[in-house]
Amino acid sequence: MSLRHALLGLLNNKSASGYDLIAAFNTTLANAWPANQSQVYRELGYLCDEGLLQVGEEGPRGRKEYLITEAGRTELVHWLTETEPNRVRRNETLLRIFFLGNLTHQQATDYLRQEAEVTTEKQKMLDHIEEAADWEADDIAIYGHLALEYGHRLMAMNLEWTEWAIGQLDARQARAAGASAGTPADTA
Repeated sequence: MSLRHALLGLLNNKSASGYDLIAAFNTTLANAWPANQSQVYRELGYLCDEGLLQVGEEGPRGRKEYLITEAGRTELVHWLTETEPNRVRRNETLLRIFFLGNLTHQQATDYLRQEAEVTTEKQKMLDHIEEAADWEADDIAIYGHLALEYGHRLMAMNLEWTEWAIGQLDARQARAAGASAGTPADTA
């Protein structure tokens, strides 16, 4: 997914100002595709230059209302139906987990516990978004709710996995302690 297609998708639903689009990112897309103010405004300029958007109205203090053009709708549909999503995932958290063996047992389990805390905070944020939204308002809301549920399930899986991983490291530590004390290592 790209920022440009996220903007086209939001604007295909209804016209909006840059400020409105940033608010939409913060309440609907932040977990799937975060964007900051400068990125949004820069991309809006590019999309206008390419004829995929146009400025409908200009209001006080330079406020611009952006509208999707027919070429923008065509690009959005093309992206949705004729291009393959980039399924390459880079996850720095998993990369770090791969190398936790370079730390002490305590440092490694502390890292995993911290990840569980971060996940719990993300769950709370998703809960807040779910409570605040009208999930039947429009297509963005209906399909956004599907994406939100993906986030809920992903966070639940992350917590379950973190507990399992800590258990694995604790069991390994216990086996190592038993072996160094001269008792047979646990094979479980």
